[in-house]
Amino acid sequence: MRDDRSRLRDIIRALDQIQTETRLTQEAFLQDPKLQVWALYYLQVIGEACRCLSDEFREQNPYPVWSQAVGLRNILVHHYFEIDADLIWQVVEHDLPPFRKVVEASLHALDKLESDP
Repeated sequence: MRDDRSRLRDIIRALDQIQTETRLTQEAFLQDPKLQVWALYYLQVIGEACRCLSDEFREQNPYPVWSQAVGLRNILVHHYFEIDADLIWQVVEHDLPPFRKVVEASLHALDKLESDP
């Protein structure tokens, strides 16, 4: 079974993938269906990793972003015909950078907790 640290690292890797492939303009993103699918896949990975974080971790890190990421994943998986590429671009452009900060801070806190006697 994977632990919370592994899940957080999965999220960071997915964020890295999205960031690497979406360094384009919004127009370029909206015109490239393969790039959109790429982003959707990694957003699903993020949501699934957040869904699998332990209850203990969520209690110690009560950020709404965990449930928001899970909610987005559910929409992407179950309502795929209703996905709006403009909205996905907004998530990538505006929501993922602050989300990354929360994930990195949470991972750092876990590492610090483990290293303290």
